[in-house]
Amino acid sequence: MKIFLIGFMGSGKTHWGRRLSDRLRLPYFDLDEVIVAADGRAIADIFAQEGEEYFRRKEHQQLEQCIEENDAFVCSTGGGTPCFFNNIERMKKAGIVVWLNTALDVLVQRLVKEKEKRPLIREVSDTELRSFILKKMNDRRLYYEQADLHIDEDKITLDDLLKQIIHE
Repeated sequence: MKIFLIGFMGSGKTHWGRRLSDRLRLPYFDLDEVIVAADGRAIADIFAQEGEEYFRRKEHQQLEQCIEENDAFVCSTGGGTPCFFNNIERMKKAGIVVWLNTALDVLVQRLVKEKEKRPLIREVSDTELRSFILKKMNDRRLYYEQADLHIDEDKITLDDLLKQIIHE
């Protein structure tokens, strides 16, 4: 079983991915961490030194490698992962894709605290953050909606999440 968690940054992909991995006793991959390990630089440094296009190519390569080299796992993707290089289609062919759909207010609350770690929002002011998230979310919704499962992240428990994945 290959489970991919997608959703906007701050949606809880890492939190739920680790919990699912523990419960299912499957390897866990955070795609951002895999990229950092392979490249030897922090995500923010990759963005600053090489740009987003370079990052997205690395992201695609590492996603392919995870899929090809592992029979079963839980993978938390980056917020933009499904939107590039037909990654959403690749993930759907390889396993189950779960969209963690998190309320806008929750995302704003979480991300305002994490701006320094997130290259796409580092320079966005706190007052502009809500508008930025809304615009990006609208741009990405087309990809997120292709997921096999749509989960309202703020209303889910681990047991409910597992039941829905197993049912799918």
